[in-house]
Amino acid sequence: MPIYEYKCQDCGTKFEKLLRRSSEAADLNCPSCGQKHLSQEFSTFSAHANGSPAKSAEAPMCPGGMCSNPGFCGRN
Repeated sequence: MPIYEYKCQDCGTKFEKLLRRSSEAADLNCPSCGQKHLSQEFSTFSAHANGSPAKSAEAPMCPGGMCSNPGFCGRN
C-alpha cells in the first residue's frame, strides 16, 4: 500500500496517508481543519548512511535470520 503526501489548500497543513486504492483519496479530509481542498504533493525518496557507504558486513541482520540480503529486510 503506497503512502501519499497531501497539502491542504485552506490551512497549508502537510500530511501523509496510507491508501489501499486511489479511490479512497476522494474521502480524505485535512486532519487540522477538516476541509477537502487537498492537493497531492510529490514524494521524495531519501536514504541515510551515516556519512559513509554501508558495508554489507556492517549492515544489521534480519532478527529472524531468514533474509539473505542484510539491511533490506522488512523486519529491520
